[in-house]
Amino acid sequence: MEIGFPSAPQSTVTVGQSATEILYALGLAERVAGTSVWFTPVLPEFREVNAGIERLADNDPSFEAVVNRRPELVAAQYEWHIGPTGSVATREQFHELGIATYVMPADCDTKDNSTGGDGTRTAAFSPEAIYKGIRELATIFDVQEAGQALVADLEAREATAIAAAEALELPEELSAVFWFSSPDRSADPYVAGRLGAPGYMMDALGIHNVVESDEEWPTVGWESIARADPDIIVVASMDRRRYPADDVAEKLDFLHSDPVTREMSAVRNGRIIEMDAHAMSATMRTIFGLETLVEALPSLAFER
Repeated sequence: MEIGFPSAPQSTVTVGQSATEILYALGLAERVAGTSVWFTPVLPEFREVNAGIERLADNDPSFEAVVNRRPELVAAQYEWHIGPTGSVATREQFHELGIATYVMPADCDTKDNSTGGDGTRTAAFSPEAIYKGIRELATIFDVQEAGQALVADLEAREATAIAAAEALELPEELSAVFWFSSPDRSADPYVAGRLGAPGYMMDALGIHNVVESDEEWPTVGWESIARADPDIIVVASMDRRRYPADDVAEKLDFLHSDPVTREMSAVRNGRIIEMDAHAMSATMRTIFGLETLVEALPSLAFER
């Protein structure tokens, strides 16, 4: 993709935590005029700069709130926020006002967002989509060296985590399920499909995803999950409270009290891992999620 801007944008609004944290990591916080769509607290190293930047909304901002910040560029994490049927606006609505838009390739490459919900993967997600987004934003803002340094750091962390996992000599045929949230405590959960960021993490560590769907976050009944009886359950931890099961404490209480889930081997044997929800999405935190898994696996007992 050729990135063409006559000059680096001086003012940007981000719609999505991923775009926000990448711009911060590139040293561009002073160019960020407003942020929105937060799942978890900002990374510790960015707390100070983030505190001085207006948060337009915890979740979806209004079109007017974004435009009122007079940005030259709107950078979005998800196409369903800014895209053909964007919940905030279409790209054309911004372009008509002379505002450029950018959507992270991790949500566009190898992904069909026209299928509804959180979209469907047409091929497996790769961290290269994250690195591509970092490089493109670095090009837009003319900070290519910072982009190269950030990508190199993430690639090194990724390689280190995978090497550490190989050294663990994990049991063969380990399986897992990633639970993001549920629209209601007793409703079918949103779990990770096989081709998204959690699928990448599992594949990298040789773990089988019991969910075979190509959808990014399909809903699957607990009875079906219990029949598959995954060795590990990974639950998302987040500050967002759009749904009751966003709260990790609600997830854990449900797993231990529901008559179906409490009999699953992962629950009975304490093989539940908490993971930053933002790491479960296709973001630079996906690499941190990989590290979380590698650090947690040695403490788990895999005797059924």
